[in-house]
Amino acid sequence: MFEGKRKKIALWVLLLMLFTGGASRAFDLGDLVGVIGGGFVVSTIAGPINDFINTITLNRGVKVEGHTKVVPIVSIGSGTHIGAAQISGPRGEPVGTTKAVAQIEATFKDRLRVKILVPVDSENPVQRFRRVQGVGVSAIIDFKL
Repeated sequence: MFEGKRKKIALWVLLLMLFTGGASRAFDLGDLVGVIGGGFVVSTIAGPINDFINTITLNRGVKVEGHTKVVPIVSIGSGTHIGAAQISGPRGEPVGTTKAVAQIEATFKDRLRVKILVPVDSENPVQRFRRVQGVGVSAIIDFKL
């Protein structure tokens, strides 16, 4: 019962983003993400996105040899954003325990912007920030709003 309700909410969120066009920029998506959660939206569409990325890499001859899955990206210190990343690593525990990718942004001497992507074992890296060793980021997924 709860699973069906989650899918309906995610569908409404995606439809809102698709059909409001420029108006969506004026809408405060931070409130929406706070209520529903970026992780919820990403988890609803993670399987098809993961399959899509794996098909593209297979067709281009750059297939990932390990296990892959799509998880939310949680930006630390730069506001609320919706994003996702495909992670990859050996089949089993490391990929299975990865719940999100923490994105840390830093600027060096006002000219160099750095985005650090860290696979973590929690969807809330503000509370607990523990890196999952042996897992890498193999793709970044951006949602056009």
